[in-house]
Amino acid sequence: MPDKPRYKIPTEDRLTRSAVYYLERYASSAANLRKVLERKVLKACMAHERDPGEFSEMIDTVVEKCCQSSLVNDLTYAETKVAGLRRRGGSQRKIEAKLSAKGVDRETIRTVLENDARDDLGAAFIFARRRRLGPFRTDNKDRRDKDMAALCRAGFSYDIARRVIDATDEDLAAHEARG
Repeated sequence: MPDKPRYKIPTEDRLTRSAVYYLERYASSAANLRKVLERKVLKACMAHERDPGEFSEMIDTVVEKCCQSSLVNDLTYAETKVAGLRRRGGSQRKIEAKLSAKGVDRETIRTVLENDARDDLGAAFIFARRRRLGPFRTDNKDRRDKDMAALCRAGFSYDIARRVIDATDEDLAAHEARG
């Protein structure tokens, strides 16, 4: 039984196959794919005591190939991610942070959020329903401050959190009609 996994020295073909395999399983931005390949190369370089800088040009080539063949498209990735996060009740701040962490540029994020049909208020209602906060609470305990804090931690403004937590039955009905 070997002690350590055996890493092969990266070649362009191996990195391309790794990138395609990764993209079959996960949607990704170009910057995120680059990070994944850099980690793979770093592990192999540590095992073979080589400099990871030798392979940076090869990684750039593989990422560029993936972009040209439409396996990686930052705009499509951002649109898909925004739609999924909004369905789950994600705030604009949270969405911006997640996309930035994945390497999507600010201009693409701004464009996608401007074209998004849902607003933060609707997302806050969805988040509150999922977490059973405020008017969606089944027990009658007064936990207004804690519910407000949960919404604010999720990236919603104080005003939106207040509107959701203090929502009346008419507000809920109006939200249901819109959503």
